[in-house]
Formats: sequence, structure tokens, C-alpha cells
Amino acid sequence: MPDRYIDKILKARVYDVARETPLERAPLLSARLGNQVYLKREDLQPVFSFKLRGAYNRMAHLSAGERGRGVIAASAGNHAQGVALSAQRLGIQAVIVMPETTPSIKVASVRARGAEVVLHGDAYDEAYRRAVDLAQQRGLTFIHPYDDPEVIAGQGTIAMEILRQHRDSLHAIFVPVGGGGLIAGVAAYVKYLYPEIRVVGVEPDDAACLHAALQAGERVVLPQVGIFADGVAVRQIGEEPFRIARTCVDEVVTVSTDEICGALKDVFDDTRSIVEPAGALAVAGLKRYVEREGVEGQNLVAINSGANINFDRLRYVAERAEVGEHREALLAVTIPERPGSFLEFCRLIGHRGITEFNYRYADAREAHVFAGVQLQRGEREKEELIGLLREQGYAVTDMTGNEMAKSHVRYMVGGHAQVADEILYRFEFPERPGALLRFLSRIGGRWNISLFHYRNHGSTYGRVLVGMQVPEADRERLRAFLEELNYVYWEERGNPAYHLFLG
Repeated sequence: MPDRYIDKILKARVYDVARETPLERAPLLSARLGNQVYLKREDLQPVFSFKLRGAYNRMAHLSAGERGRGVIAASAGNHAQGVALSAQRLGIQAVIVMPETTPSIKVASVRARGAEVVLHGDAYDEAYRRAVDLAQQRGLTFIHPYDDPEVIAGQGTIAMEILRQHRDSLHAIFVPVGGGGLIAGVAAYVKYLYPEIRVVGVEPDDAACLHAALQAGERVVLPQVGIFADGVAVRQIGEEPFRIARTCVDEVVTVSTDEICGALKDVFDDTRSIVEPAGALAVAGLKRYVEREGVEGQNLVAINSGANINFDRLRYVAERAEVGEHREALLAVTIPERPGSFLEFCRLIGHRGITEFNYRYADAREAHVFAGVQLQRGEREKEELIGLLREQGYAVTDMTGNEMAKSHVRYMVGGHAQVADEILYRFEFPERPGALLRFLSRIGGRWNISLFHYRNHGSTYGRVLVGMQVPEADRERLRAFLEELNYVYWEERGNPAYHLFLG
């Protein structure tokens, strides 16, 4: 089935505007993992992303009439810049519909290349629908970011370069997956020539549309997706990419936000370059695969797909990288409330570095400590420390993977409160001027707010923890209200971090 793509990839018109990017060995990561790790540096493209390849190849195949009428695309960043630069080089008028939440630096970059920018909606789906409407109204050709054979062929030239640049055997190529255009092009080319090379897709565990589709045997629409790796935050895999993936992709690995942050730091350590979260995704999946399979002495390639990251997001990345690298443990420990118990607990921690230490009196019998502890030997050391504390009679809850604890509780002050009918929700909503006020005005007038924590993480979405007093008889009305609100949310009343530190 991938046969028909070989000719398309070999003839793809990408080098009029894109460049052949280097395949660089990552010496530090290679030494640590016991394998030869290579990074395909698509972050070095003129628009700092591989998306330029597919966009230009699609537009180079437009008829004279289509070129004269112009093109339109929907994108929050990388595809938008690829279409804008391609249109500039080809002398085509381009319209780009971008969500209103798109960072200004990306909007300015697209406009600087001569494209008309239309801001619409809070997320890609809304921008996409607006772009489709405008395409019909104005007779424009829609340039799809991934579900198009010419786009897929353009992205497939990356595989052509990898196999030319690395003549020795390859065990696996790790590919970030959003809508699927990149992995479809790479897998079609690789499997036609070298079926023994594994092609492994990598997705965030909160936006794993290809993983879900392969499990179901058909394309599915995810009810919601995480937005940290915004370049791959897609709810449904493309139709043509899925058709190819079912035959040519060996497996899909999913990774956490923390693991992506750790991988971003790995890339920086080896290259002194900063990639975006989606750009570090393949490295995170490569590390997870090596840990799971125990492979040694193999040649492994990860595609660094892009570097379009806002500088202020690096604060969040730095906070999470140590956890993602398994170099930090976050523990909630209950200690007896008596003189000297705090000192005894600290002695058990020993000479390990402390990254976080929050102490709160609970009652006359016990107190709760929220501690961040540096690790030298990863998960094994964490389990040994937890075992040691429990042997000494301490109640320990591992908070290292608890999203509410990491995003909110560790930054909050105060302590327990006996609040009648309190329920707790964690929300994500589009981050733009007035968004927090709008959120409060829609929630605050209906039920009493008993707890509230918001922290700007330097991203396009705000994260809020809200406690509300809602009588049991009013819970059904609350559920209806939350669906109407249309924000991503999680009910957190049963979270152990709440019971230990807040409830």
C-alpha cells in the first residue's frame, strides 16, 4: 500500500524552500541510555518546524487557477508559518485562520511573511471550521495540515534524508504524532525500503488519538486533549494518515507531560538548542521505549519536529523536567505532632537535596509535610526512600504523578478547612486578556467559592483549582452548568492531595 507514496516522496518539491537538516548524534543521551541516539534536527528549518515541507509541496502542485484565487489554512503556529512562507515564495495570496489564543509572536511571524491573519475562536477546531467557511465563501483552496497526500509526501522526505544520512543499520525511528501527516510519510517510505526498521509513533498520554484509533480499529474522536504539547493536540487522527499507519506503523508509545519536559532538557544538554514540547516528544518516547524493552547497543533516531516555543513557557518546563527525568520525587508525609518529630523526619531524608518543603500543622496528633527530594538513582531510589519512611512508621503518599499536587497544591498556602458541601474541580481554559474575569463571573454568581488557586504557567491555557459549596440537591444543576461552560475540567474531591493538605 505505501508503494504509491515512494514516487511522490522522491519527486516532492520541498527543497525550493526547505533545507536538508542534519542527523546529529546525541552523545550525552547515547551514553546514558547505552544506545546510539541520533536527532533529526527539523527544528533548524527556516520556520523552525518540519511543517514547511508538506505545506510547500502541496502548494507547488496547485493549478494556475488555484494559485490565482489564493489559499487558506487553519493553524495555531507551525503549519501557519509553513503556508505563509510557501505562499510568499510562490507568489500566492494566503489567509491563515488562527485561534484568538495564539501567542502574539506567532501571529506577528505569519503577518511578516505577507499572509492575511484572521483570529477566530479559542482553539484549533473553531479556527478550522471558520477556515472551511471562508474557503467556500472566497473560493480559496484549503491547505490541510496533515490529511492530504501531497502534504504527507512532503513530510516523507525526512525519512529519505535519514536513510541517506545513516548508512548503518537502524533499529527504530521515533516520530511525534499529531494529525499523522509526518508519521504517515516517514512510515510509508521506511517500510517500503527497510521493513525491518521499527517506526514508532509517540503521543502525549492526554492527546493520544492514533493510539486510541489503532486500539479501536477505526478513527475515534477524543473527548478532550491536553494542550501542553500544543503542536500535536489533535482530537482525531487524519483519515489518510490512519490508513497508512494501520499497515506501516509498528506501535505507538505514550508519554507524560513531565517526561516531555525531561526530554526537552535532554535535547538542550546535547545540542544547546531549545525545542518545543511537540519537538521533544520523540525523544521522550525513545527513552520510554529503551526503558521498557531494555535494548542496548542499537541505533535509534528521534525526529525533533520543531522549536516554536514561547520563552515564558520555559519556567513551567524547568519545574517539571526533574520529575520527568525521575530525578525528583514529590512526597506527602504524615508525621506525629510532637517535639523533635520534624527533625527526625529530616534526618531520614539524609543528605539528599531538598527542592520543596512545605509543613502544615494539622491537629494535636499529626502534621503533613509536602516534600520535593532530589534523586540520583531514579525510580529505584524513590521506592527505597518511601520504604525507609514507612518502616519508621510514617504514612507516605507518592505525589510525583499527581497533577493537582504539582500544578496547585505545592504553591498554595493555608491548610485544612471544614467547609460544608465543598466539591473541588480543576479547570483549563483559554488564556487571554479577560479570560480569568470571564471564568469567575460565570462561576462565582451561582455557588459560593470556598477555595481558588490560579497560576500563570506561561502557556496558552490557564489552570485553575476551584472549591465550591454545592448542596447535594444542587449537584445535577452544577453538572449541567459545567457542560454548558465548555471548559476542560476534572473532579478532584477524591484526590489524596486534597484530603492531606486542603480538605
